[in-house]
Amino acid sequence: MDDITVRQQVLDELEYAPMVDAALIGVTVENGVVTLSGHVRNYAEKCIAERVALRIRGVRAVVEQIEVRYPENPRLGDEALADRCARVLEWDVRIPERSVSLKVEKGCVTLQGCVPYYHQKAAVDKALRRLAGVTDIVNLVAVTPPIQPTEVKDRILAALKRSAKDPDTIRVKVEGDKVILDGRVDVWRERELAERAAWSAPGVRAVEDNLTLAW
Repeated sequence: MDDITVRQQVLDELEYAPMVDAALIGVTVENGVVTLSGHVRNYAEKCIAERVALRIRGVRAVVEQIEVRYPENPRLGDEALADRCARVLEWDVRIPERSVSLKVEKGCVTLQGCVPYYHQKAAVDKALRRLAGVTDIVNLVAVTPPIQPTEVKDRILAALKRSAKDPDTIRVKVEGDKVILDGRVDVWRERELAERAAWSAPGVRAVEDNLTLAW
């Protein structure tokens, strides 16, 4: 499909897209690469325009240069916007508590942290998309599968069996991405082995070592 046809189809699709003012968006096409320019009323509208362009047959890629302008609302300061974003994430039951941190710079919200499932990462983006004052979202939230307590314990026991006299004296508890070690060991090296084994399990971000030495 030639570029002229692709451009016209993108324009037509934008015209019919809900929540998009196609008159404010410019479209150019070169070798199947669509460049969107102009301005929109909010970040959600910007996302819709990008998705519309991507679903047109013949589009190889989209370069998005759309500016977000809020004609009816004064622009929020970054501090106020960051506070509003944080509150929205706290209220969203789909997002694990304290799993995501954010920073705001000139209306651009950068998200970091980790969640167990991809739909939770998507929920973070979706929760902020329609928020007044947001001009862009950079979602760097990692998706880390839930830690399996049995896997963590098996790794620790396997490591200890190679050198410890009685690995059954160590108790392993997993709380989210944190591993808690309790019990006793015969020598200091066994404690180090237990810690190392706990840290080697996928998804572990903290290890609380409450092991004691047997005297």
